[in-house]
Amino acid sequence: MNELLIRPMEELDLPQAAAIEKEAITPPWSEQAFRESLGLEHTILLAAIQDGQVAGYCVCYQSFEEGEITNVAVKKELRGQGIAGKLLEKLCSYGKERGLERYILEVRAGNEPAIHLYERSGFTRVGIRKGFYEQPVEDAVIMVKG
Repeated sequence: MNELLIRPMEELDLPQAAAIEKEAITPPWSEQAFRESLGLEHTILLAAIQDGQVAGYCVCYQSFEEGEITNVAVKKELRGQGIAGKLLEKLCSYGKERGLERYILEVRAGNEPAIHLYERSGFTRVGIRKGFYEQPVEDAVIMVKG
């Protein structure tokens, strides 16, 4: 297995990112949604590349000095290898270069592995959004870093 490379997402990554999204997140973004975000100046999309394939990705919208992390996902068979943590680490260093000082995200209340990942990455729980998620309906834990 080759070393993990984390870089800005490119057009050629979109089909693989959309496929990972489909298996990881409900409701998933379409490939077109990724394409539209890729073209926005205030959006950071990072791809984790391993063996020439997209292993995972993250998406963050920048509003002044705050970043809203909307998507973090890793291929099902590659989870538990630290890829998501490395994506978040790179996002924070890249975001710092762009003036980001604070990050916010929502995560399904029942997604304990993700909550623990975010806590290990320096995020703290600051609130709950009741019934935030659909398919299935679930509360969201609001987490902040910075």
